[in-house]
Amino acid sequence: MAVTWDAIREGDELPGLDKNPGVTQLVKYAAGSGDFNPLHHDYAFPQAKQIGSIIVHGRFKYASLGELVSNWLGHNGRIQKISCQYRGMDTPNQPIRCRGNVKRKWEEGAKKLAQLEIWTENAKGERTTPGEAVVLFS
Repeated sequence: MAVTWDAIREGDELPGLDKNPGVTQLVKYAAGSGDFNPLHHDYAFPQAKQIGSIIVHGRFKYASLGELVSNWLGHNGRIQKISCQYRGMDTPNQPIRCRGNVKRKWEEGAKKLAQLEIWTENAKGERTTPGEAVVLFS
């Protein structure tokens, strides 16, 4: 059952979304996004060698956070604003958990809104992509 504005409370957690992109998925993402930076698919690329691995596209993580919010919201509203910062590198074949919570809930005239704190975590539980979203309920 999709979430409703009346049912949510500040502090509520969003159901997590797990990702574990491999190299093939990153190459497919590169094809769809046009971001063919070798750092995302070529282990022989000098920067990848220096880091010790290729890295997941930041925009892949951003899109995953959008999926997290969209899944939680269902068809009961829309994402009005979403943003994130790239604070850490994630590597392929490692779990990335998308998480979030309701930070604020308010009404503005007839609009029913919620501000969400969202982020990705690596396998160590470190937040690598913090962000926020504002959703407008129907």
